[in-house]
Amino acid sequence: MLMIGKPLNAQQRMMKAVVDIMGKDYFTALSGVLMALHQTIQPKDAKDKKTVTAMTNGLDVTYAEEFVDSLTDAEFRFLMLHEAYHCMYKHLITWDWMYDIDPSLANQACDHVINLKLLAATEDADVGKTFLSMPEGGLADPQFSGMDSAEIFDRLRKAQKQQQQQQQQQQQQQQPQQPQQGQPQPGQGQSQPQQPQQPQQPQQPQQPQPGQPKPGQGQPKQGFDDHDWEGAKDLTDEEKAEIGRKMDEAVRQGALLAGKTGTGGNRDIDELLQSKVRWQDALREYVHAICAGSDFSTWRRPNRRFVAAGVYLPSSISQTVGEVVIGIDTSGSIGGPELSQFLGECAGIFNSVRPEAVRLLYWDTQVCRDERYAQDQLDQIVKTTKPAGGGGTSPSCVPQYMNANNIKPQVVVMLTDGYVGSDWGANWPCPVVWCVVGNKSAEATTGKTIHVEWNV
Repeated sequence: MLMIGKPLNAQQRMMKAVVDIMGKDYFTALSGVLMALHQTIQPKDAKDKKTVTAMTNGLDVTYAEEFVDSLTDAEFRFLMLHEAYHCMYKHLITWDWMYDIDPSLANQACDHVINLKLLAATEDADVGKTFLSMPEGGLADPQFSGMDSAEIFDRLRKAQKQQQQQQQQQQQQQQPQQPQQGQPQPGQGQSQPQQPQQPQQPQQPQQPQPGQPKPGQGQPKQGFDDHDWEGAKDLTDEEKAEIGRKMDEAVRQGALLAGKTGTGGNRDIDELLQSKVRWQDALREYVHAICAGSDFSTWRRPNRRFVAAGVYLPSSISQTVGEVVIGIDTSGSIGGPELSQFLGECAGIFNSVRPEAVRLLYWDTQVCRDERYAQDQLDQIVKTTKPAGGGGTSPSCVPQYMNANNIKPQVVVMLTDGYVGSDWGANWPCPVVWCVVGNKSAEATTGKTIHVEWNV
C-alpha cells in the first residue's frame, strides 16, 4: 500500500512507474510487455549482487536498489522502458553472436538502438523530459538513427579498428630511432670514470593516472545498464523459443489493448507487428551458423553438454573460417547500386566471421571473372571489383568451376534473379545460400533461399 506523505521505496516506485507508463496513451501498447516481464528489486544488502545498475537476460529484469534511489522518476521510467525494449526486441537472443566477438561493442550497439527509439518516442508521445529522461551515461548517437544493432555493431568495430591502427602508427613514430650501422652509440668510445655501484632500490608500483582503470580492471563501462548475455546463452533452444513466443504474444496483447482503449498506435509496436525478416539479417544468421568453427577454447563459457554431469570443460569459439565464395549472376537484372549494396552487406557479415579470404565469381552461362580478396582487403571489395559477363543464366557453371579448380569454400552465397528454370546447380562442394532478387516465386531446389528487397 502506498503511504501518502511518505517517500516511496524502490519496490513501490517500480510499481508506480509501471502504472504511469501504462497510463500514457502512447505507451499503453507496451502494457503486454511490461506485464510479461519478471521485474525485481535487488536490495542494498544483497549478498550475491547481479548488478550495480540494472540488468536483463531477455525476460527477467533486476534493478539495483541503490541505483533506483539515485534516479528521478523520469529517469527510472526511461530505464524501465529501456529494459522492456531489450526484451521486446529479443536482443540477447538475436545478437548473441556479436557478444562472442566483442561484448563491449555488442552492449553499445543494442543500447544505441533502444535509446534512440525512446528519445524519438518521447517526441511522438509529446511527454517531454518531465515524463521520460535518459539517465546519465546513456548512448544515443544520432548518426545511428534507423540502423539495427548489427549495422551499428559493424560500424563500431570498423571505427575501433581504425583507432587501433592510428594508435599503432603513433607508437611507431614515437619509438626512438636506432643508430645506423657503424655509428657509435651515445657514450661509446669515451672513457668514463667508473661509478661505484649503488644498491638497487625496490621498484615502486606505477600509480594509474586519474581517469585510467586500475591494474586488473577493464575499460570504463559505457551505458547505464548491464546485459546478462551469459544468462541468455545458458537458456536451452526450447527456453529461447518460449521467450520469443511470450514476447510476440505480449506485443499483440498490448496492441489490442491500445486499440480497444483508443489510445493510438506506438510506432515501435507497429513495426514489430508488421516487420518482416530483413534479408541482411537472414543472410547473416545463415552464414554465422555455417561458419561456426572451433579454433580455440574458452573457459568464459563452460561447455554446457558436460555441466550437468559436474564436469567443467571449455567451449569452443571460432576466430577464423576458411574461404567463402560469392557468386554474382551478371545476366543483366542486377544493376550497379544493387550490387554495391549487396557486396557492402556481405563485407560487413564477413568482417564478423573473419574468413581466410572472399572469392567473387561473376557468372552467366560460365564463370566470367574470378576475384580473390584476403581478409584485410574486404573493405575494398565494393571499390575495386570489376563485374564481367552478361548473357544467359546457368548456375551449374559455378559448382563446375569450383570443382574443376579445386575451390572448396566453407559456404557459397549466390546472388541471382532466380529465373533459372530447373537449373539450380549440382555437386556443390559446400552449403549454398541463394539470395533471389525480384522473383518471390523462386525457391531453390538445393540449399537455402532468401528473397532480397533492395533499399537503395
